[in-house]
Amino acid sequence: MARIAGIDLPRNKRGVIALTYIHGIGRSRASHILGTAKVSEDKKVEDWSDQDIAGIRGVIGDEFKVEGELRSEVQMNIKRLMDIGCYRGLRHRKGLPLRGQRTKNNARTRKGKRKTIANKKKAPK
Repeated sequence: MARIAGIDLPRNKRGVIALTYIHGIGRSRASHILGTAKVSEDKKVEDWSDQDIAGIRGVIGDEFKVEGELRSEVQMNIKRLMDIGCYRGLRHRKGLPLRGQRTKNNARTRKGKRKTIANKKKAPK
């Protein structure tokens, strides 16, 4: 079992796919990492040697922010936006989409589950 950046990588997948299980690493970054560490992209994780794993760990540690460090940096950036009170910060605070999407019909991911508001009863004559 290969454990890199605190994540257990799936053993039966190709290296380029398995590295994407680490937060902050996508397909192109995974290809770059494997190329720098001189490990074949087609090699499965279970076939990696200890030397391969050490090389990959070294490249990730030297060049990239991943997992907890990256998550905390993103959270700090969001907190900064909220503190300075810019438009994006206000949208974060209200839990609404920040990049110009419409909110009349969609935006359920940001707004959460629908909250039904009951109609007022008409007063009898």
